[in-house]
Amino acid sequence: MFTAIPLMVVPFILYNLAMVGFMGSGGLPALDNDLFVLSMISGAIWSMSLGDLLIVVALVVLFFEILRATHNARGSLANHMLSMLVLIAFLVEFLLVPDAATQVFFILLTIALIDVVGGFAVSIRSAGRDVSIGL
Repeated sequence: MFTAIPLMVVPFILYNLAMVGFMGSGGLPALDNDLFVLSMISGAIWSMSLGDLLIVVALVVLFFEILRATHNARGSLANHMLSMLVLIAFLVEFLLVPDAATQVFFILLTIALIDVVGGFAVSIRSAGRDVSIGL
């Protein structure tokens, strides 16, 4: 049953935790806080904020979701349906919640859309290879 749970729910929950203030400095300003700053060899300064880290986490999750879509397991259809529900939750929250109208949330919404479309496309493509016609 746990294989049917879409992994994109993790960035959704993390963003909502940051939005309500569980990730320091109370609310959305926490997304702009630098987690670490590095001096590059070129002399430039590179920093990663919490919002940037959420996007990286979502991209890693997207990778694993696409890998999971290649398997035709029992929970595959349920995973696709739940991924669609996660996308709908992203979209509804983006349109209705003022604190969700940020660039970070929009990028997470786009990653969720790619997860749904890519998951269906990969599943259909791999299912076509599994079909054998016996004569």
